[in-house]
Amino acid sequence: MGTLRLPGTPPIDILLRRSARARRMSLRLSQLDGRVTLTLPKRVPETEALAFARDKEAWLRSHLEKRGGDILPTAGAAIPLRGVETRIDLAMGRRVVLRPDRIEVPGPAEQIPARLRGWLREEARTRLTQAADHYAAELGLPYSRITLRDTRSRWGSCTSDGALMFSWRLILTPPEILNYVAAHEVAHLAEMNHSQAFWDTVTRIHGPWKTQRTWLRQHGAGLHRYKFGD
Repeated sequence: MGTLRLPGTPPIDILLRRSARARRMSLRLSQLDGRVTLTLPKRVPETEALAFARDKEAWLRSHLEKRGGDILPTAGAAIPLRGVETRIDLAMGRRVVLRPDRIEVPGPAEQIPARLRGWLREEARTRLTQAADHYAAELGLPYSRITLRDTRSRWGSCTSDGALMFSWRLILTPPEILNYVAAHEVAHLAEMNHSQAFWDTVTRIHGPWKTQRTWLRQHGAGLHRYKFGD
């Protein structure tokens, strides 16, 4: 593995990945972290890889601009708490306090992202537990436990022994999105698949869900632009 850099404003760093299975060069831009990866067959020289990247530079810059840069949640910035843009203020005291129009986080300023992350995780745990309890009661099946992670590939999961896992970043989404994900994973307690019977179960305990799933597909990746020092 190596890297290439396309000069310009700003320069673009490209991670090179060689693959014995690759038959041609391919370029991928991650919507989660903005990383650019160029996969190429084993014997393709780096000079060809650079020429390929230059040929795709306009496409790359266009998509990087659409994605936007990463956001450090610190004083004066805002986060989409429960789907509502909420300003972050530096405050005195020892605990995070949510006001109607802002969220106050105690300093020092450089510790705001980490302190805010801890508070968001606890809020997510509370809301997701409430939602999971509700849908499990609707379903008539218990779950065994809930864990929170900062997953990139999925918003939740359910194991065969009834353990539910959720991304704590769901607290950044509108409540109806968080509720849908909770219902989705609880429905797996009855149907460990994505068959029609599974989706019928989601509909039965939650109601219509397609709008919420579409929202996640369109906006979910953007929630990973917020960097909390993790």
